[in-house]
Parts: sequence; C-alpha cells; structure tokens
Amino acid sequence: MERRHLGRQGLVTSAIGFGCMGLSQGYGPVDDDESVRVLRAALDLGVTMLDTAMSYGGGHNERLLARVLAGRREQAVVATKFGIVRDAGGVRLDGHPDHVRGYAEASLARLGIDVIDLYYLHRADPQVPIAETVGAMAELVRAGLVRHIGLSEVTVEQLELACAVHPVAAVQFEWSLLWRDPEDDVVPAARRLGVGLVPYSPLGRGLLSSTLAVDEIDSSDFRRGDPRFHGIDLTRNLAQITALTSIAADMGITTGQLALAWLLARGPDVVPIPGTRRLDRVEENSAGAALGIDEADLRRLEQLVPRSGWSGDRQSFAVPVTARATDRTGQPARRRHHRGYR
Repeated sequence: MERRHLGRQGLVTSAIGFGCMGLSQGYGPVDDDESVRVLRAALDLGVTMLDTAMSYGGGHNERLLARVLAGRREQAVVATKFGIVRDAGGVRLDGHPDHVRGYAEASLARLGIDVIDLYYLHRADPQVPIAETVGAMAELVRAGLVRHIGLSEVTVEQLELACAVHPVAAVQFEWSLLWRDPEDDVVPAARRLGVGLVPYSPLGRGLLSSTLAVDEIDSSDFRRGDPRFHGIDLTRNLAQITALTSIAADMGITTGQLALAWLLARGPDVVPIPGTRRLDRVEENSAGAALGIDEADLRRLEQLVPRSGWSGDRQSFAVPVTARATDRTGQPARRRHHRGYR
C-alpha cells in the first residue's frame, strides 16, 4: 500500500488507516476474536495506522489491540488518544498537564508496547489552556514515551496555539463527502502549519458505503442522535448516495471505495481511518487506496454529488460535559457544530 507522510517530523504511515473505535463501542455488539482477525488482516494488507483511544470501551479497545500487536509491533503505527475520560461517573474531559503522563503510561500498559507512535489530545479541555496540555505532551516526546503528537477536533486557534509549543504531526476530525465543513477552516490552517490530516468517519458513519439499511440506524449510538440520518435530511442524503452509487458503478468500484478515493485525492497529506468489523470490508477499503481518481472524476463528483446537496448538521452523541463557555484562547467559544465525543 502507498505510504504517506504526516507532519514534518518524519511520521510515515499507510495511505489508509484503521479506526478501531467500533470494535469496542458505538455500533452494537462485538466479537473480540473476530475483531482480532479483522485487525490482523488489515496488517496483512499493508494497513499500518491503527487508531484507538483510552476512552474507547473504557480501555477495552487498547487491550484488544495489544493482542494484535503481540509479535507484530514493527508492522504498526500505533495512534491512541487521551482527554476523554469514561468511568463510573460518566464522561468528562481532562487535559490537565499533571495527568498527561499517567494517561500515557496507562495506555502503554494496556497496549503492551514501549512507545506510542502518535499520541493525540482527544478533545481540548475547556478548563485548561491547550498550550499547557501540549507542553505536557512534549515532555512525553522528550522522555521517549511518545514519538509524535496530534490533536483531535480542535479549532484553528487551538491548532495554532499548540503548534507554537511543539510540532504537531496530525489533526484528526470528521471529514468525508458527507461532511465537508473542515475544508473551510481546519484543512487550510493545518496545511499552512505543516500538520497532516486524518479524517475519521470517512465513510459517513456507513452512509457513504451505500450498504447501510435504514432499519439499522437506531441500533447505533452514533447514528441514532445524528440529524443526518433522520427525516428530510436522510431523504436528501439518500438521493446523494444514489448519485454517488451510479458514478461508482460506472467506474467499476464500490461506493465506499469511491468515497475513500475522493478523500485520498484531496492531497498527499490525507490519511483516512475507516473502521469496520468485517473482513470483506477491510479488503474493500484497502483496495480503495490504489484507486486513483483524476480531476475529471473530481469535477463530475462535484457536479452530480455537490457539497450543497448534503443535509443535516452533526449533533453530539454523548452526555454533555460542563465547561466554561470559552475557547483555548480565553475568548468566547465558537461552536458552529456540536462536537460528538467519539
């Protein structure tokens, strides 16, 4: 599989990664043994970026990944995150610098590895200046516990403040044909700062694969509360999917492969991380990395599946976190969209 660089500090990964969250939460019951087989198959196919977080399943996801990494550590680029805490008290954000090393050490223990390749702040803590959290993350790099640092779902201002403290290899955010708002702010800012782009939900939480049945929507915590999957918004979005499927059929590929190829064509600094619990989907997604689409294809997509044709805003799908109404700069927070704690 093609290799891509994230950031300017030498982080190299496969063009397509694997988002592990759904193997522990969000999309219904899972089978750990089958999840391990799926992840091993991904490594066999050349997928190196394995993306997890301490919050996924309350640590379950990292422990699951440890089974896959045993004996195959050198094949993987391990990305994990801290900052969203799930425990008996519910869900909260914690980016306090005094806690960062403890979270990293706990993740290392669960993963069964000595160093984290890419360590993300999962969400900025409204109670802590982001520069302080990133400063503590930089200490992990100097201590040899972490190779590169990243940020997830941050504003442009937060990204700029973080980069002023330490080089940031990657920023993670929702981006797909279905959700293109980051193209207006985060994407150009990251490129100006030399930060790689890691889109999660690149298949639109399954909608862009054209295989999602409407009666499956309410079985998922991550679709049930999302307006894009209900009512008139869903009707409009399904019309877009029909057009997308027709284009994919003309090209002799699946709709999901076309959605991934579209993202990959947006630049060599883009590494989407689709997730799946099925072996055939791993093979399909991996094959999508080799499907080049040209400017003519991109223009056709823009004409027949326009950005303006998608309907519905993102909505938070987790319990609210109480926080001051300020952003990382101390200015009033700008929340154009609800941020779901995935």
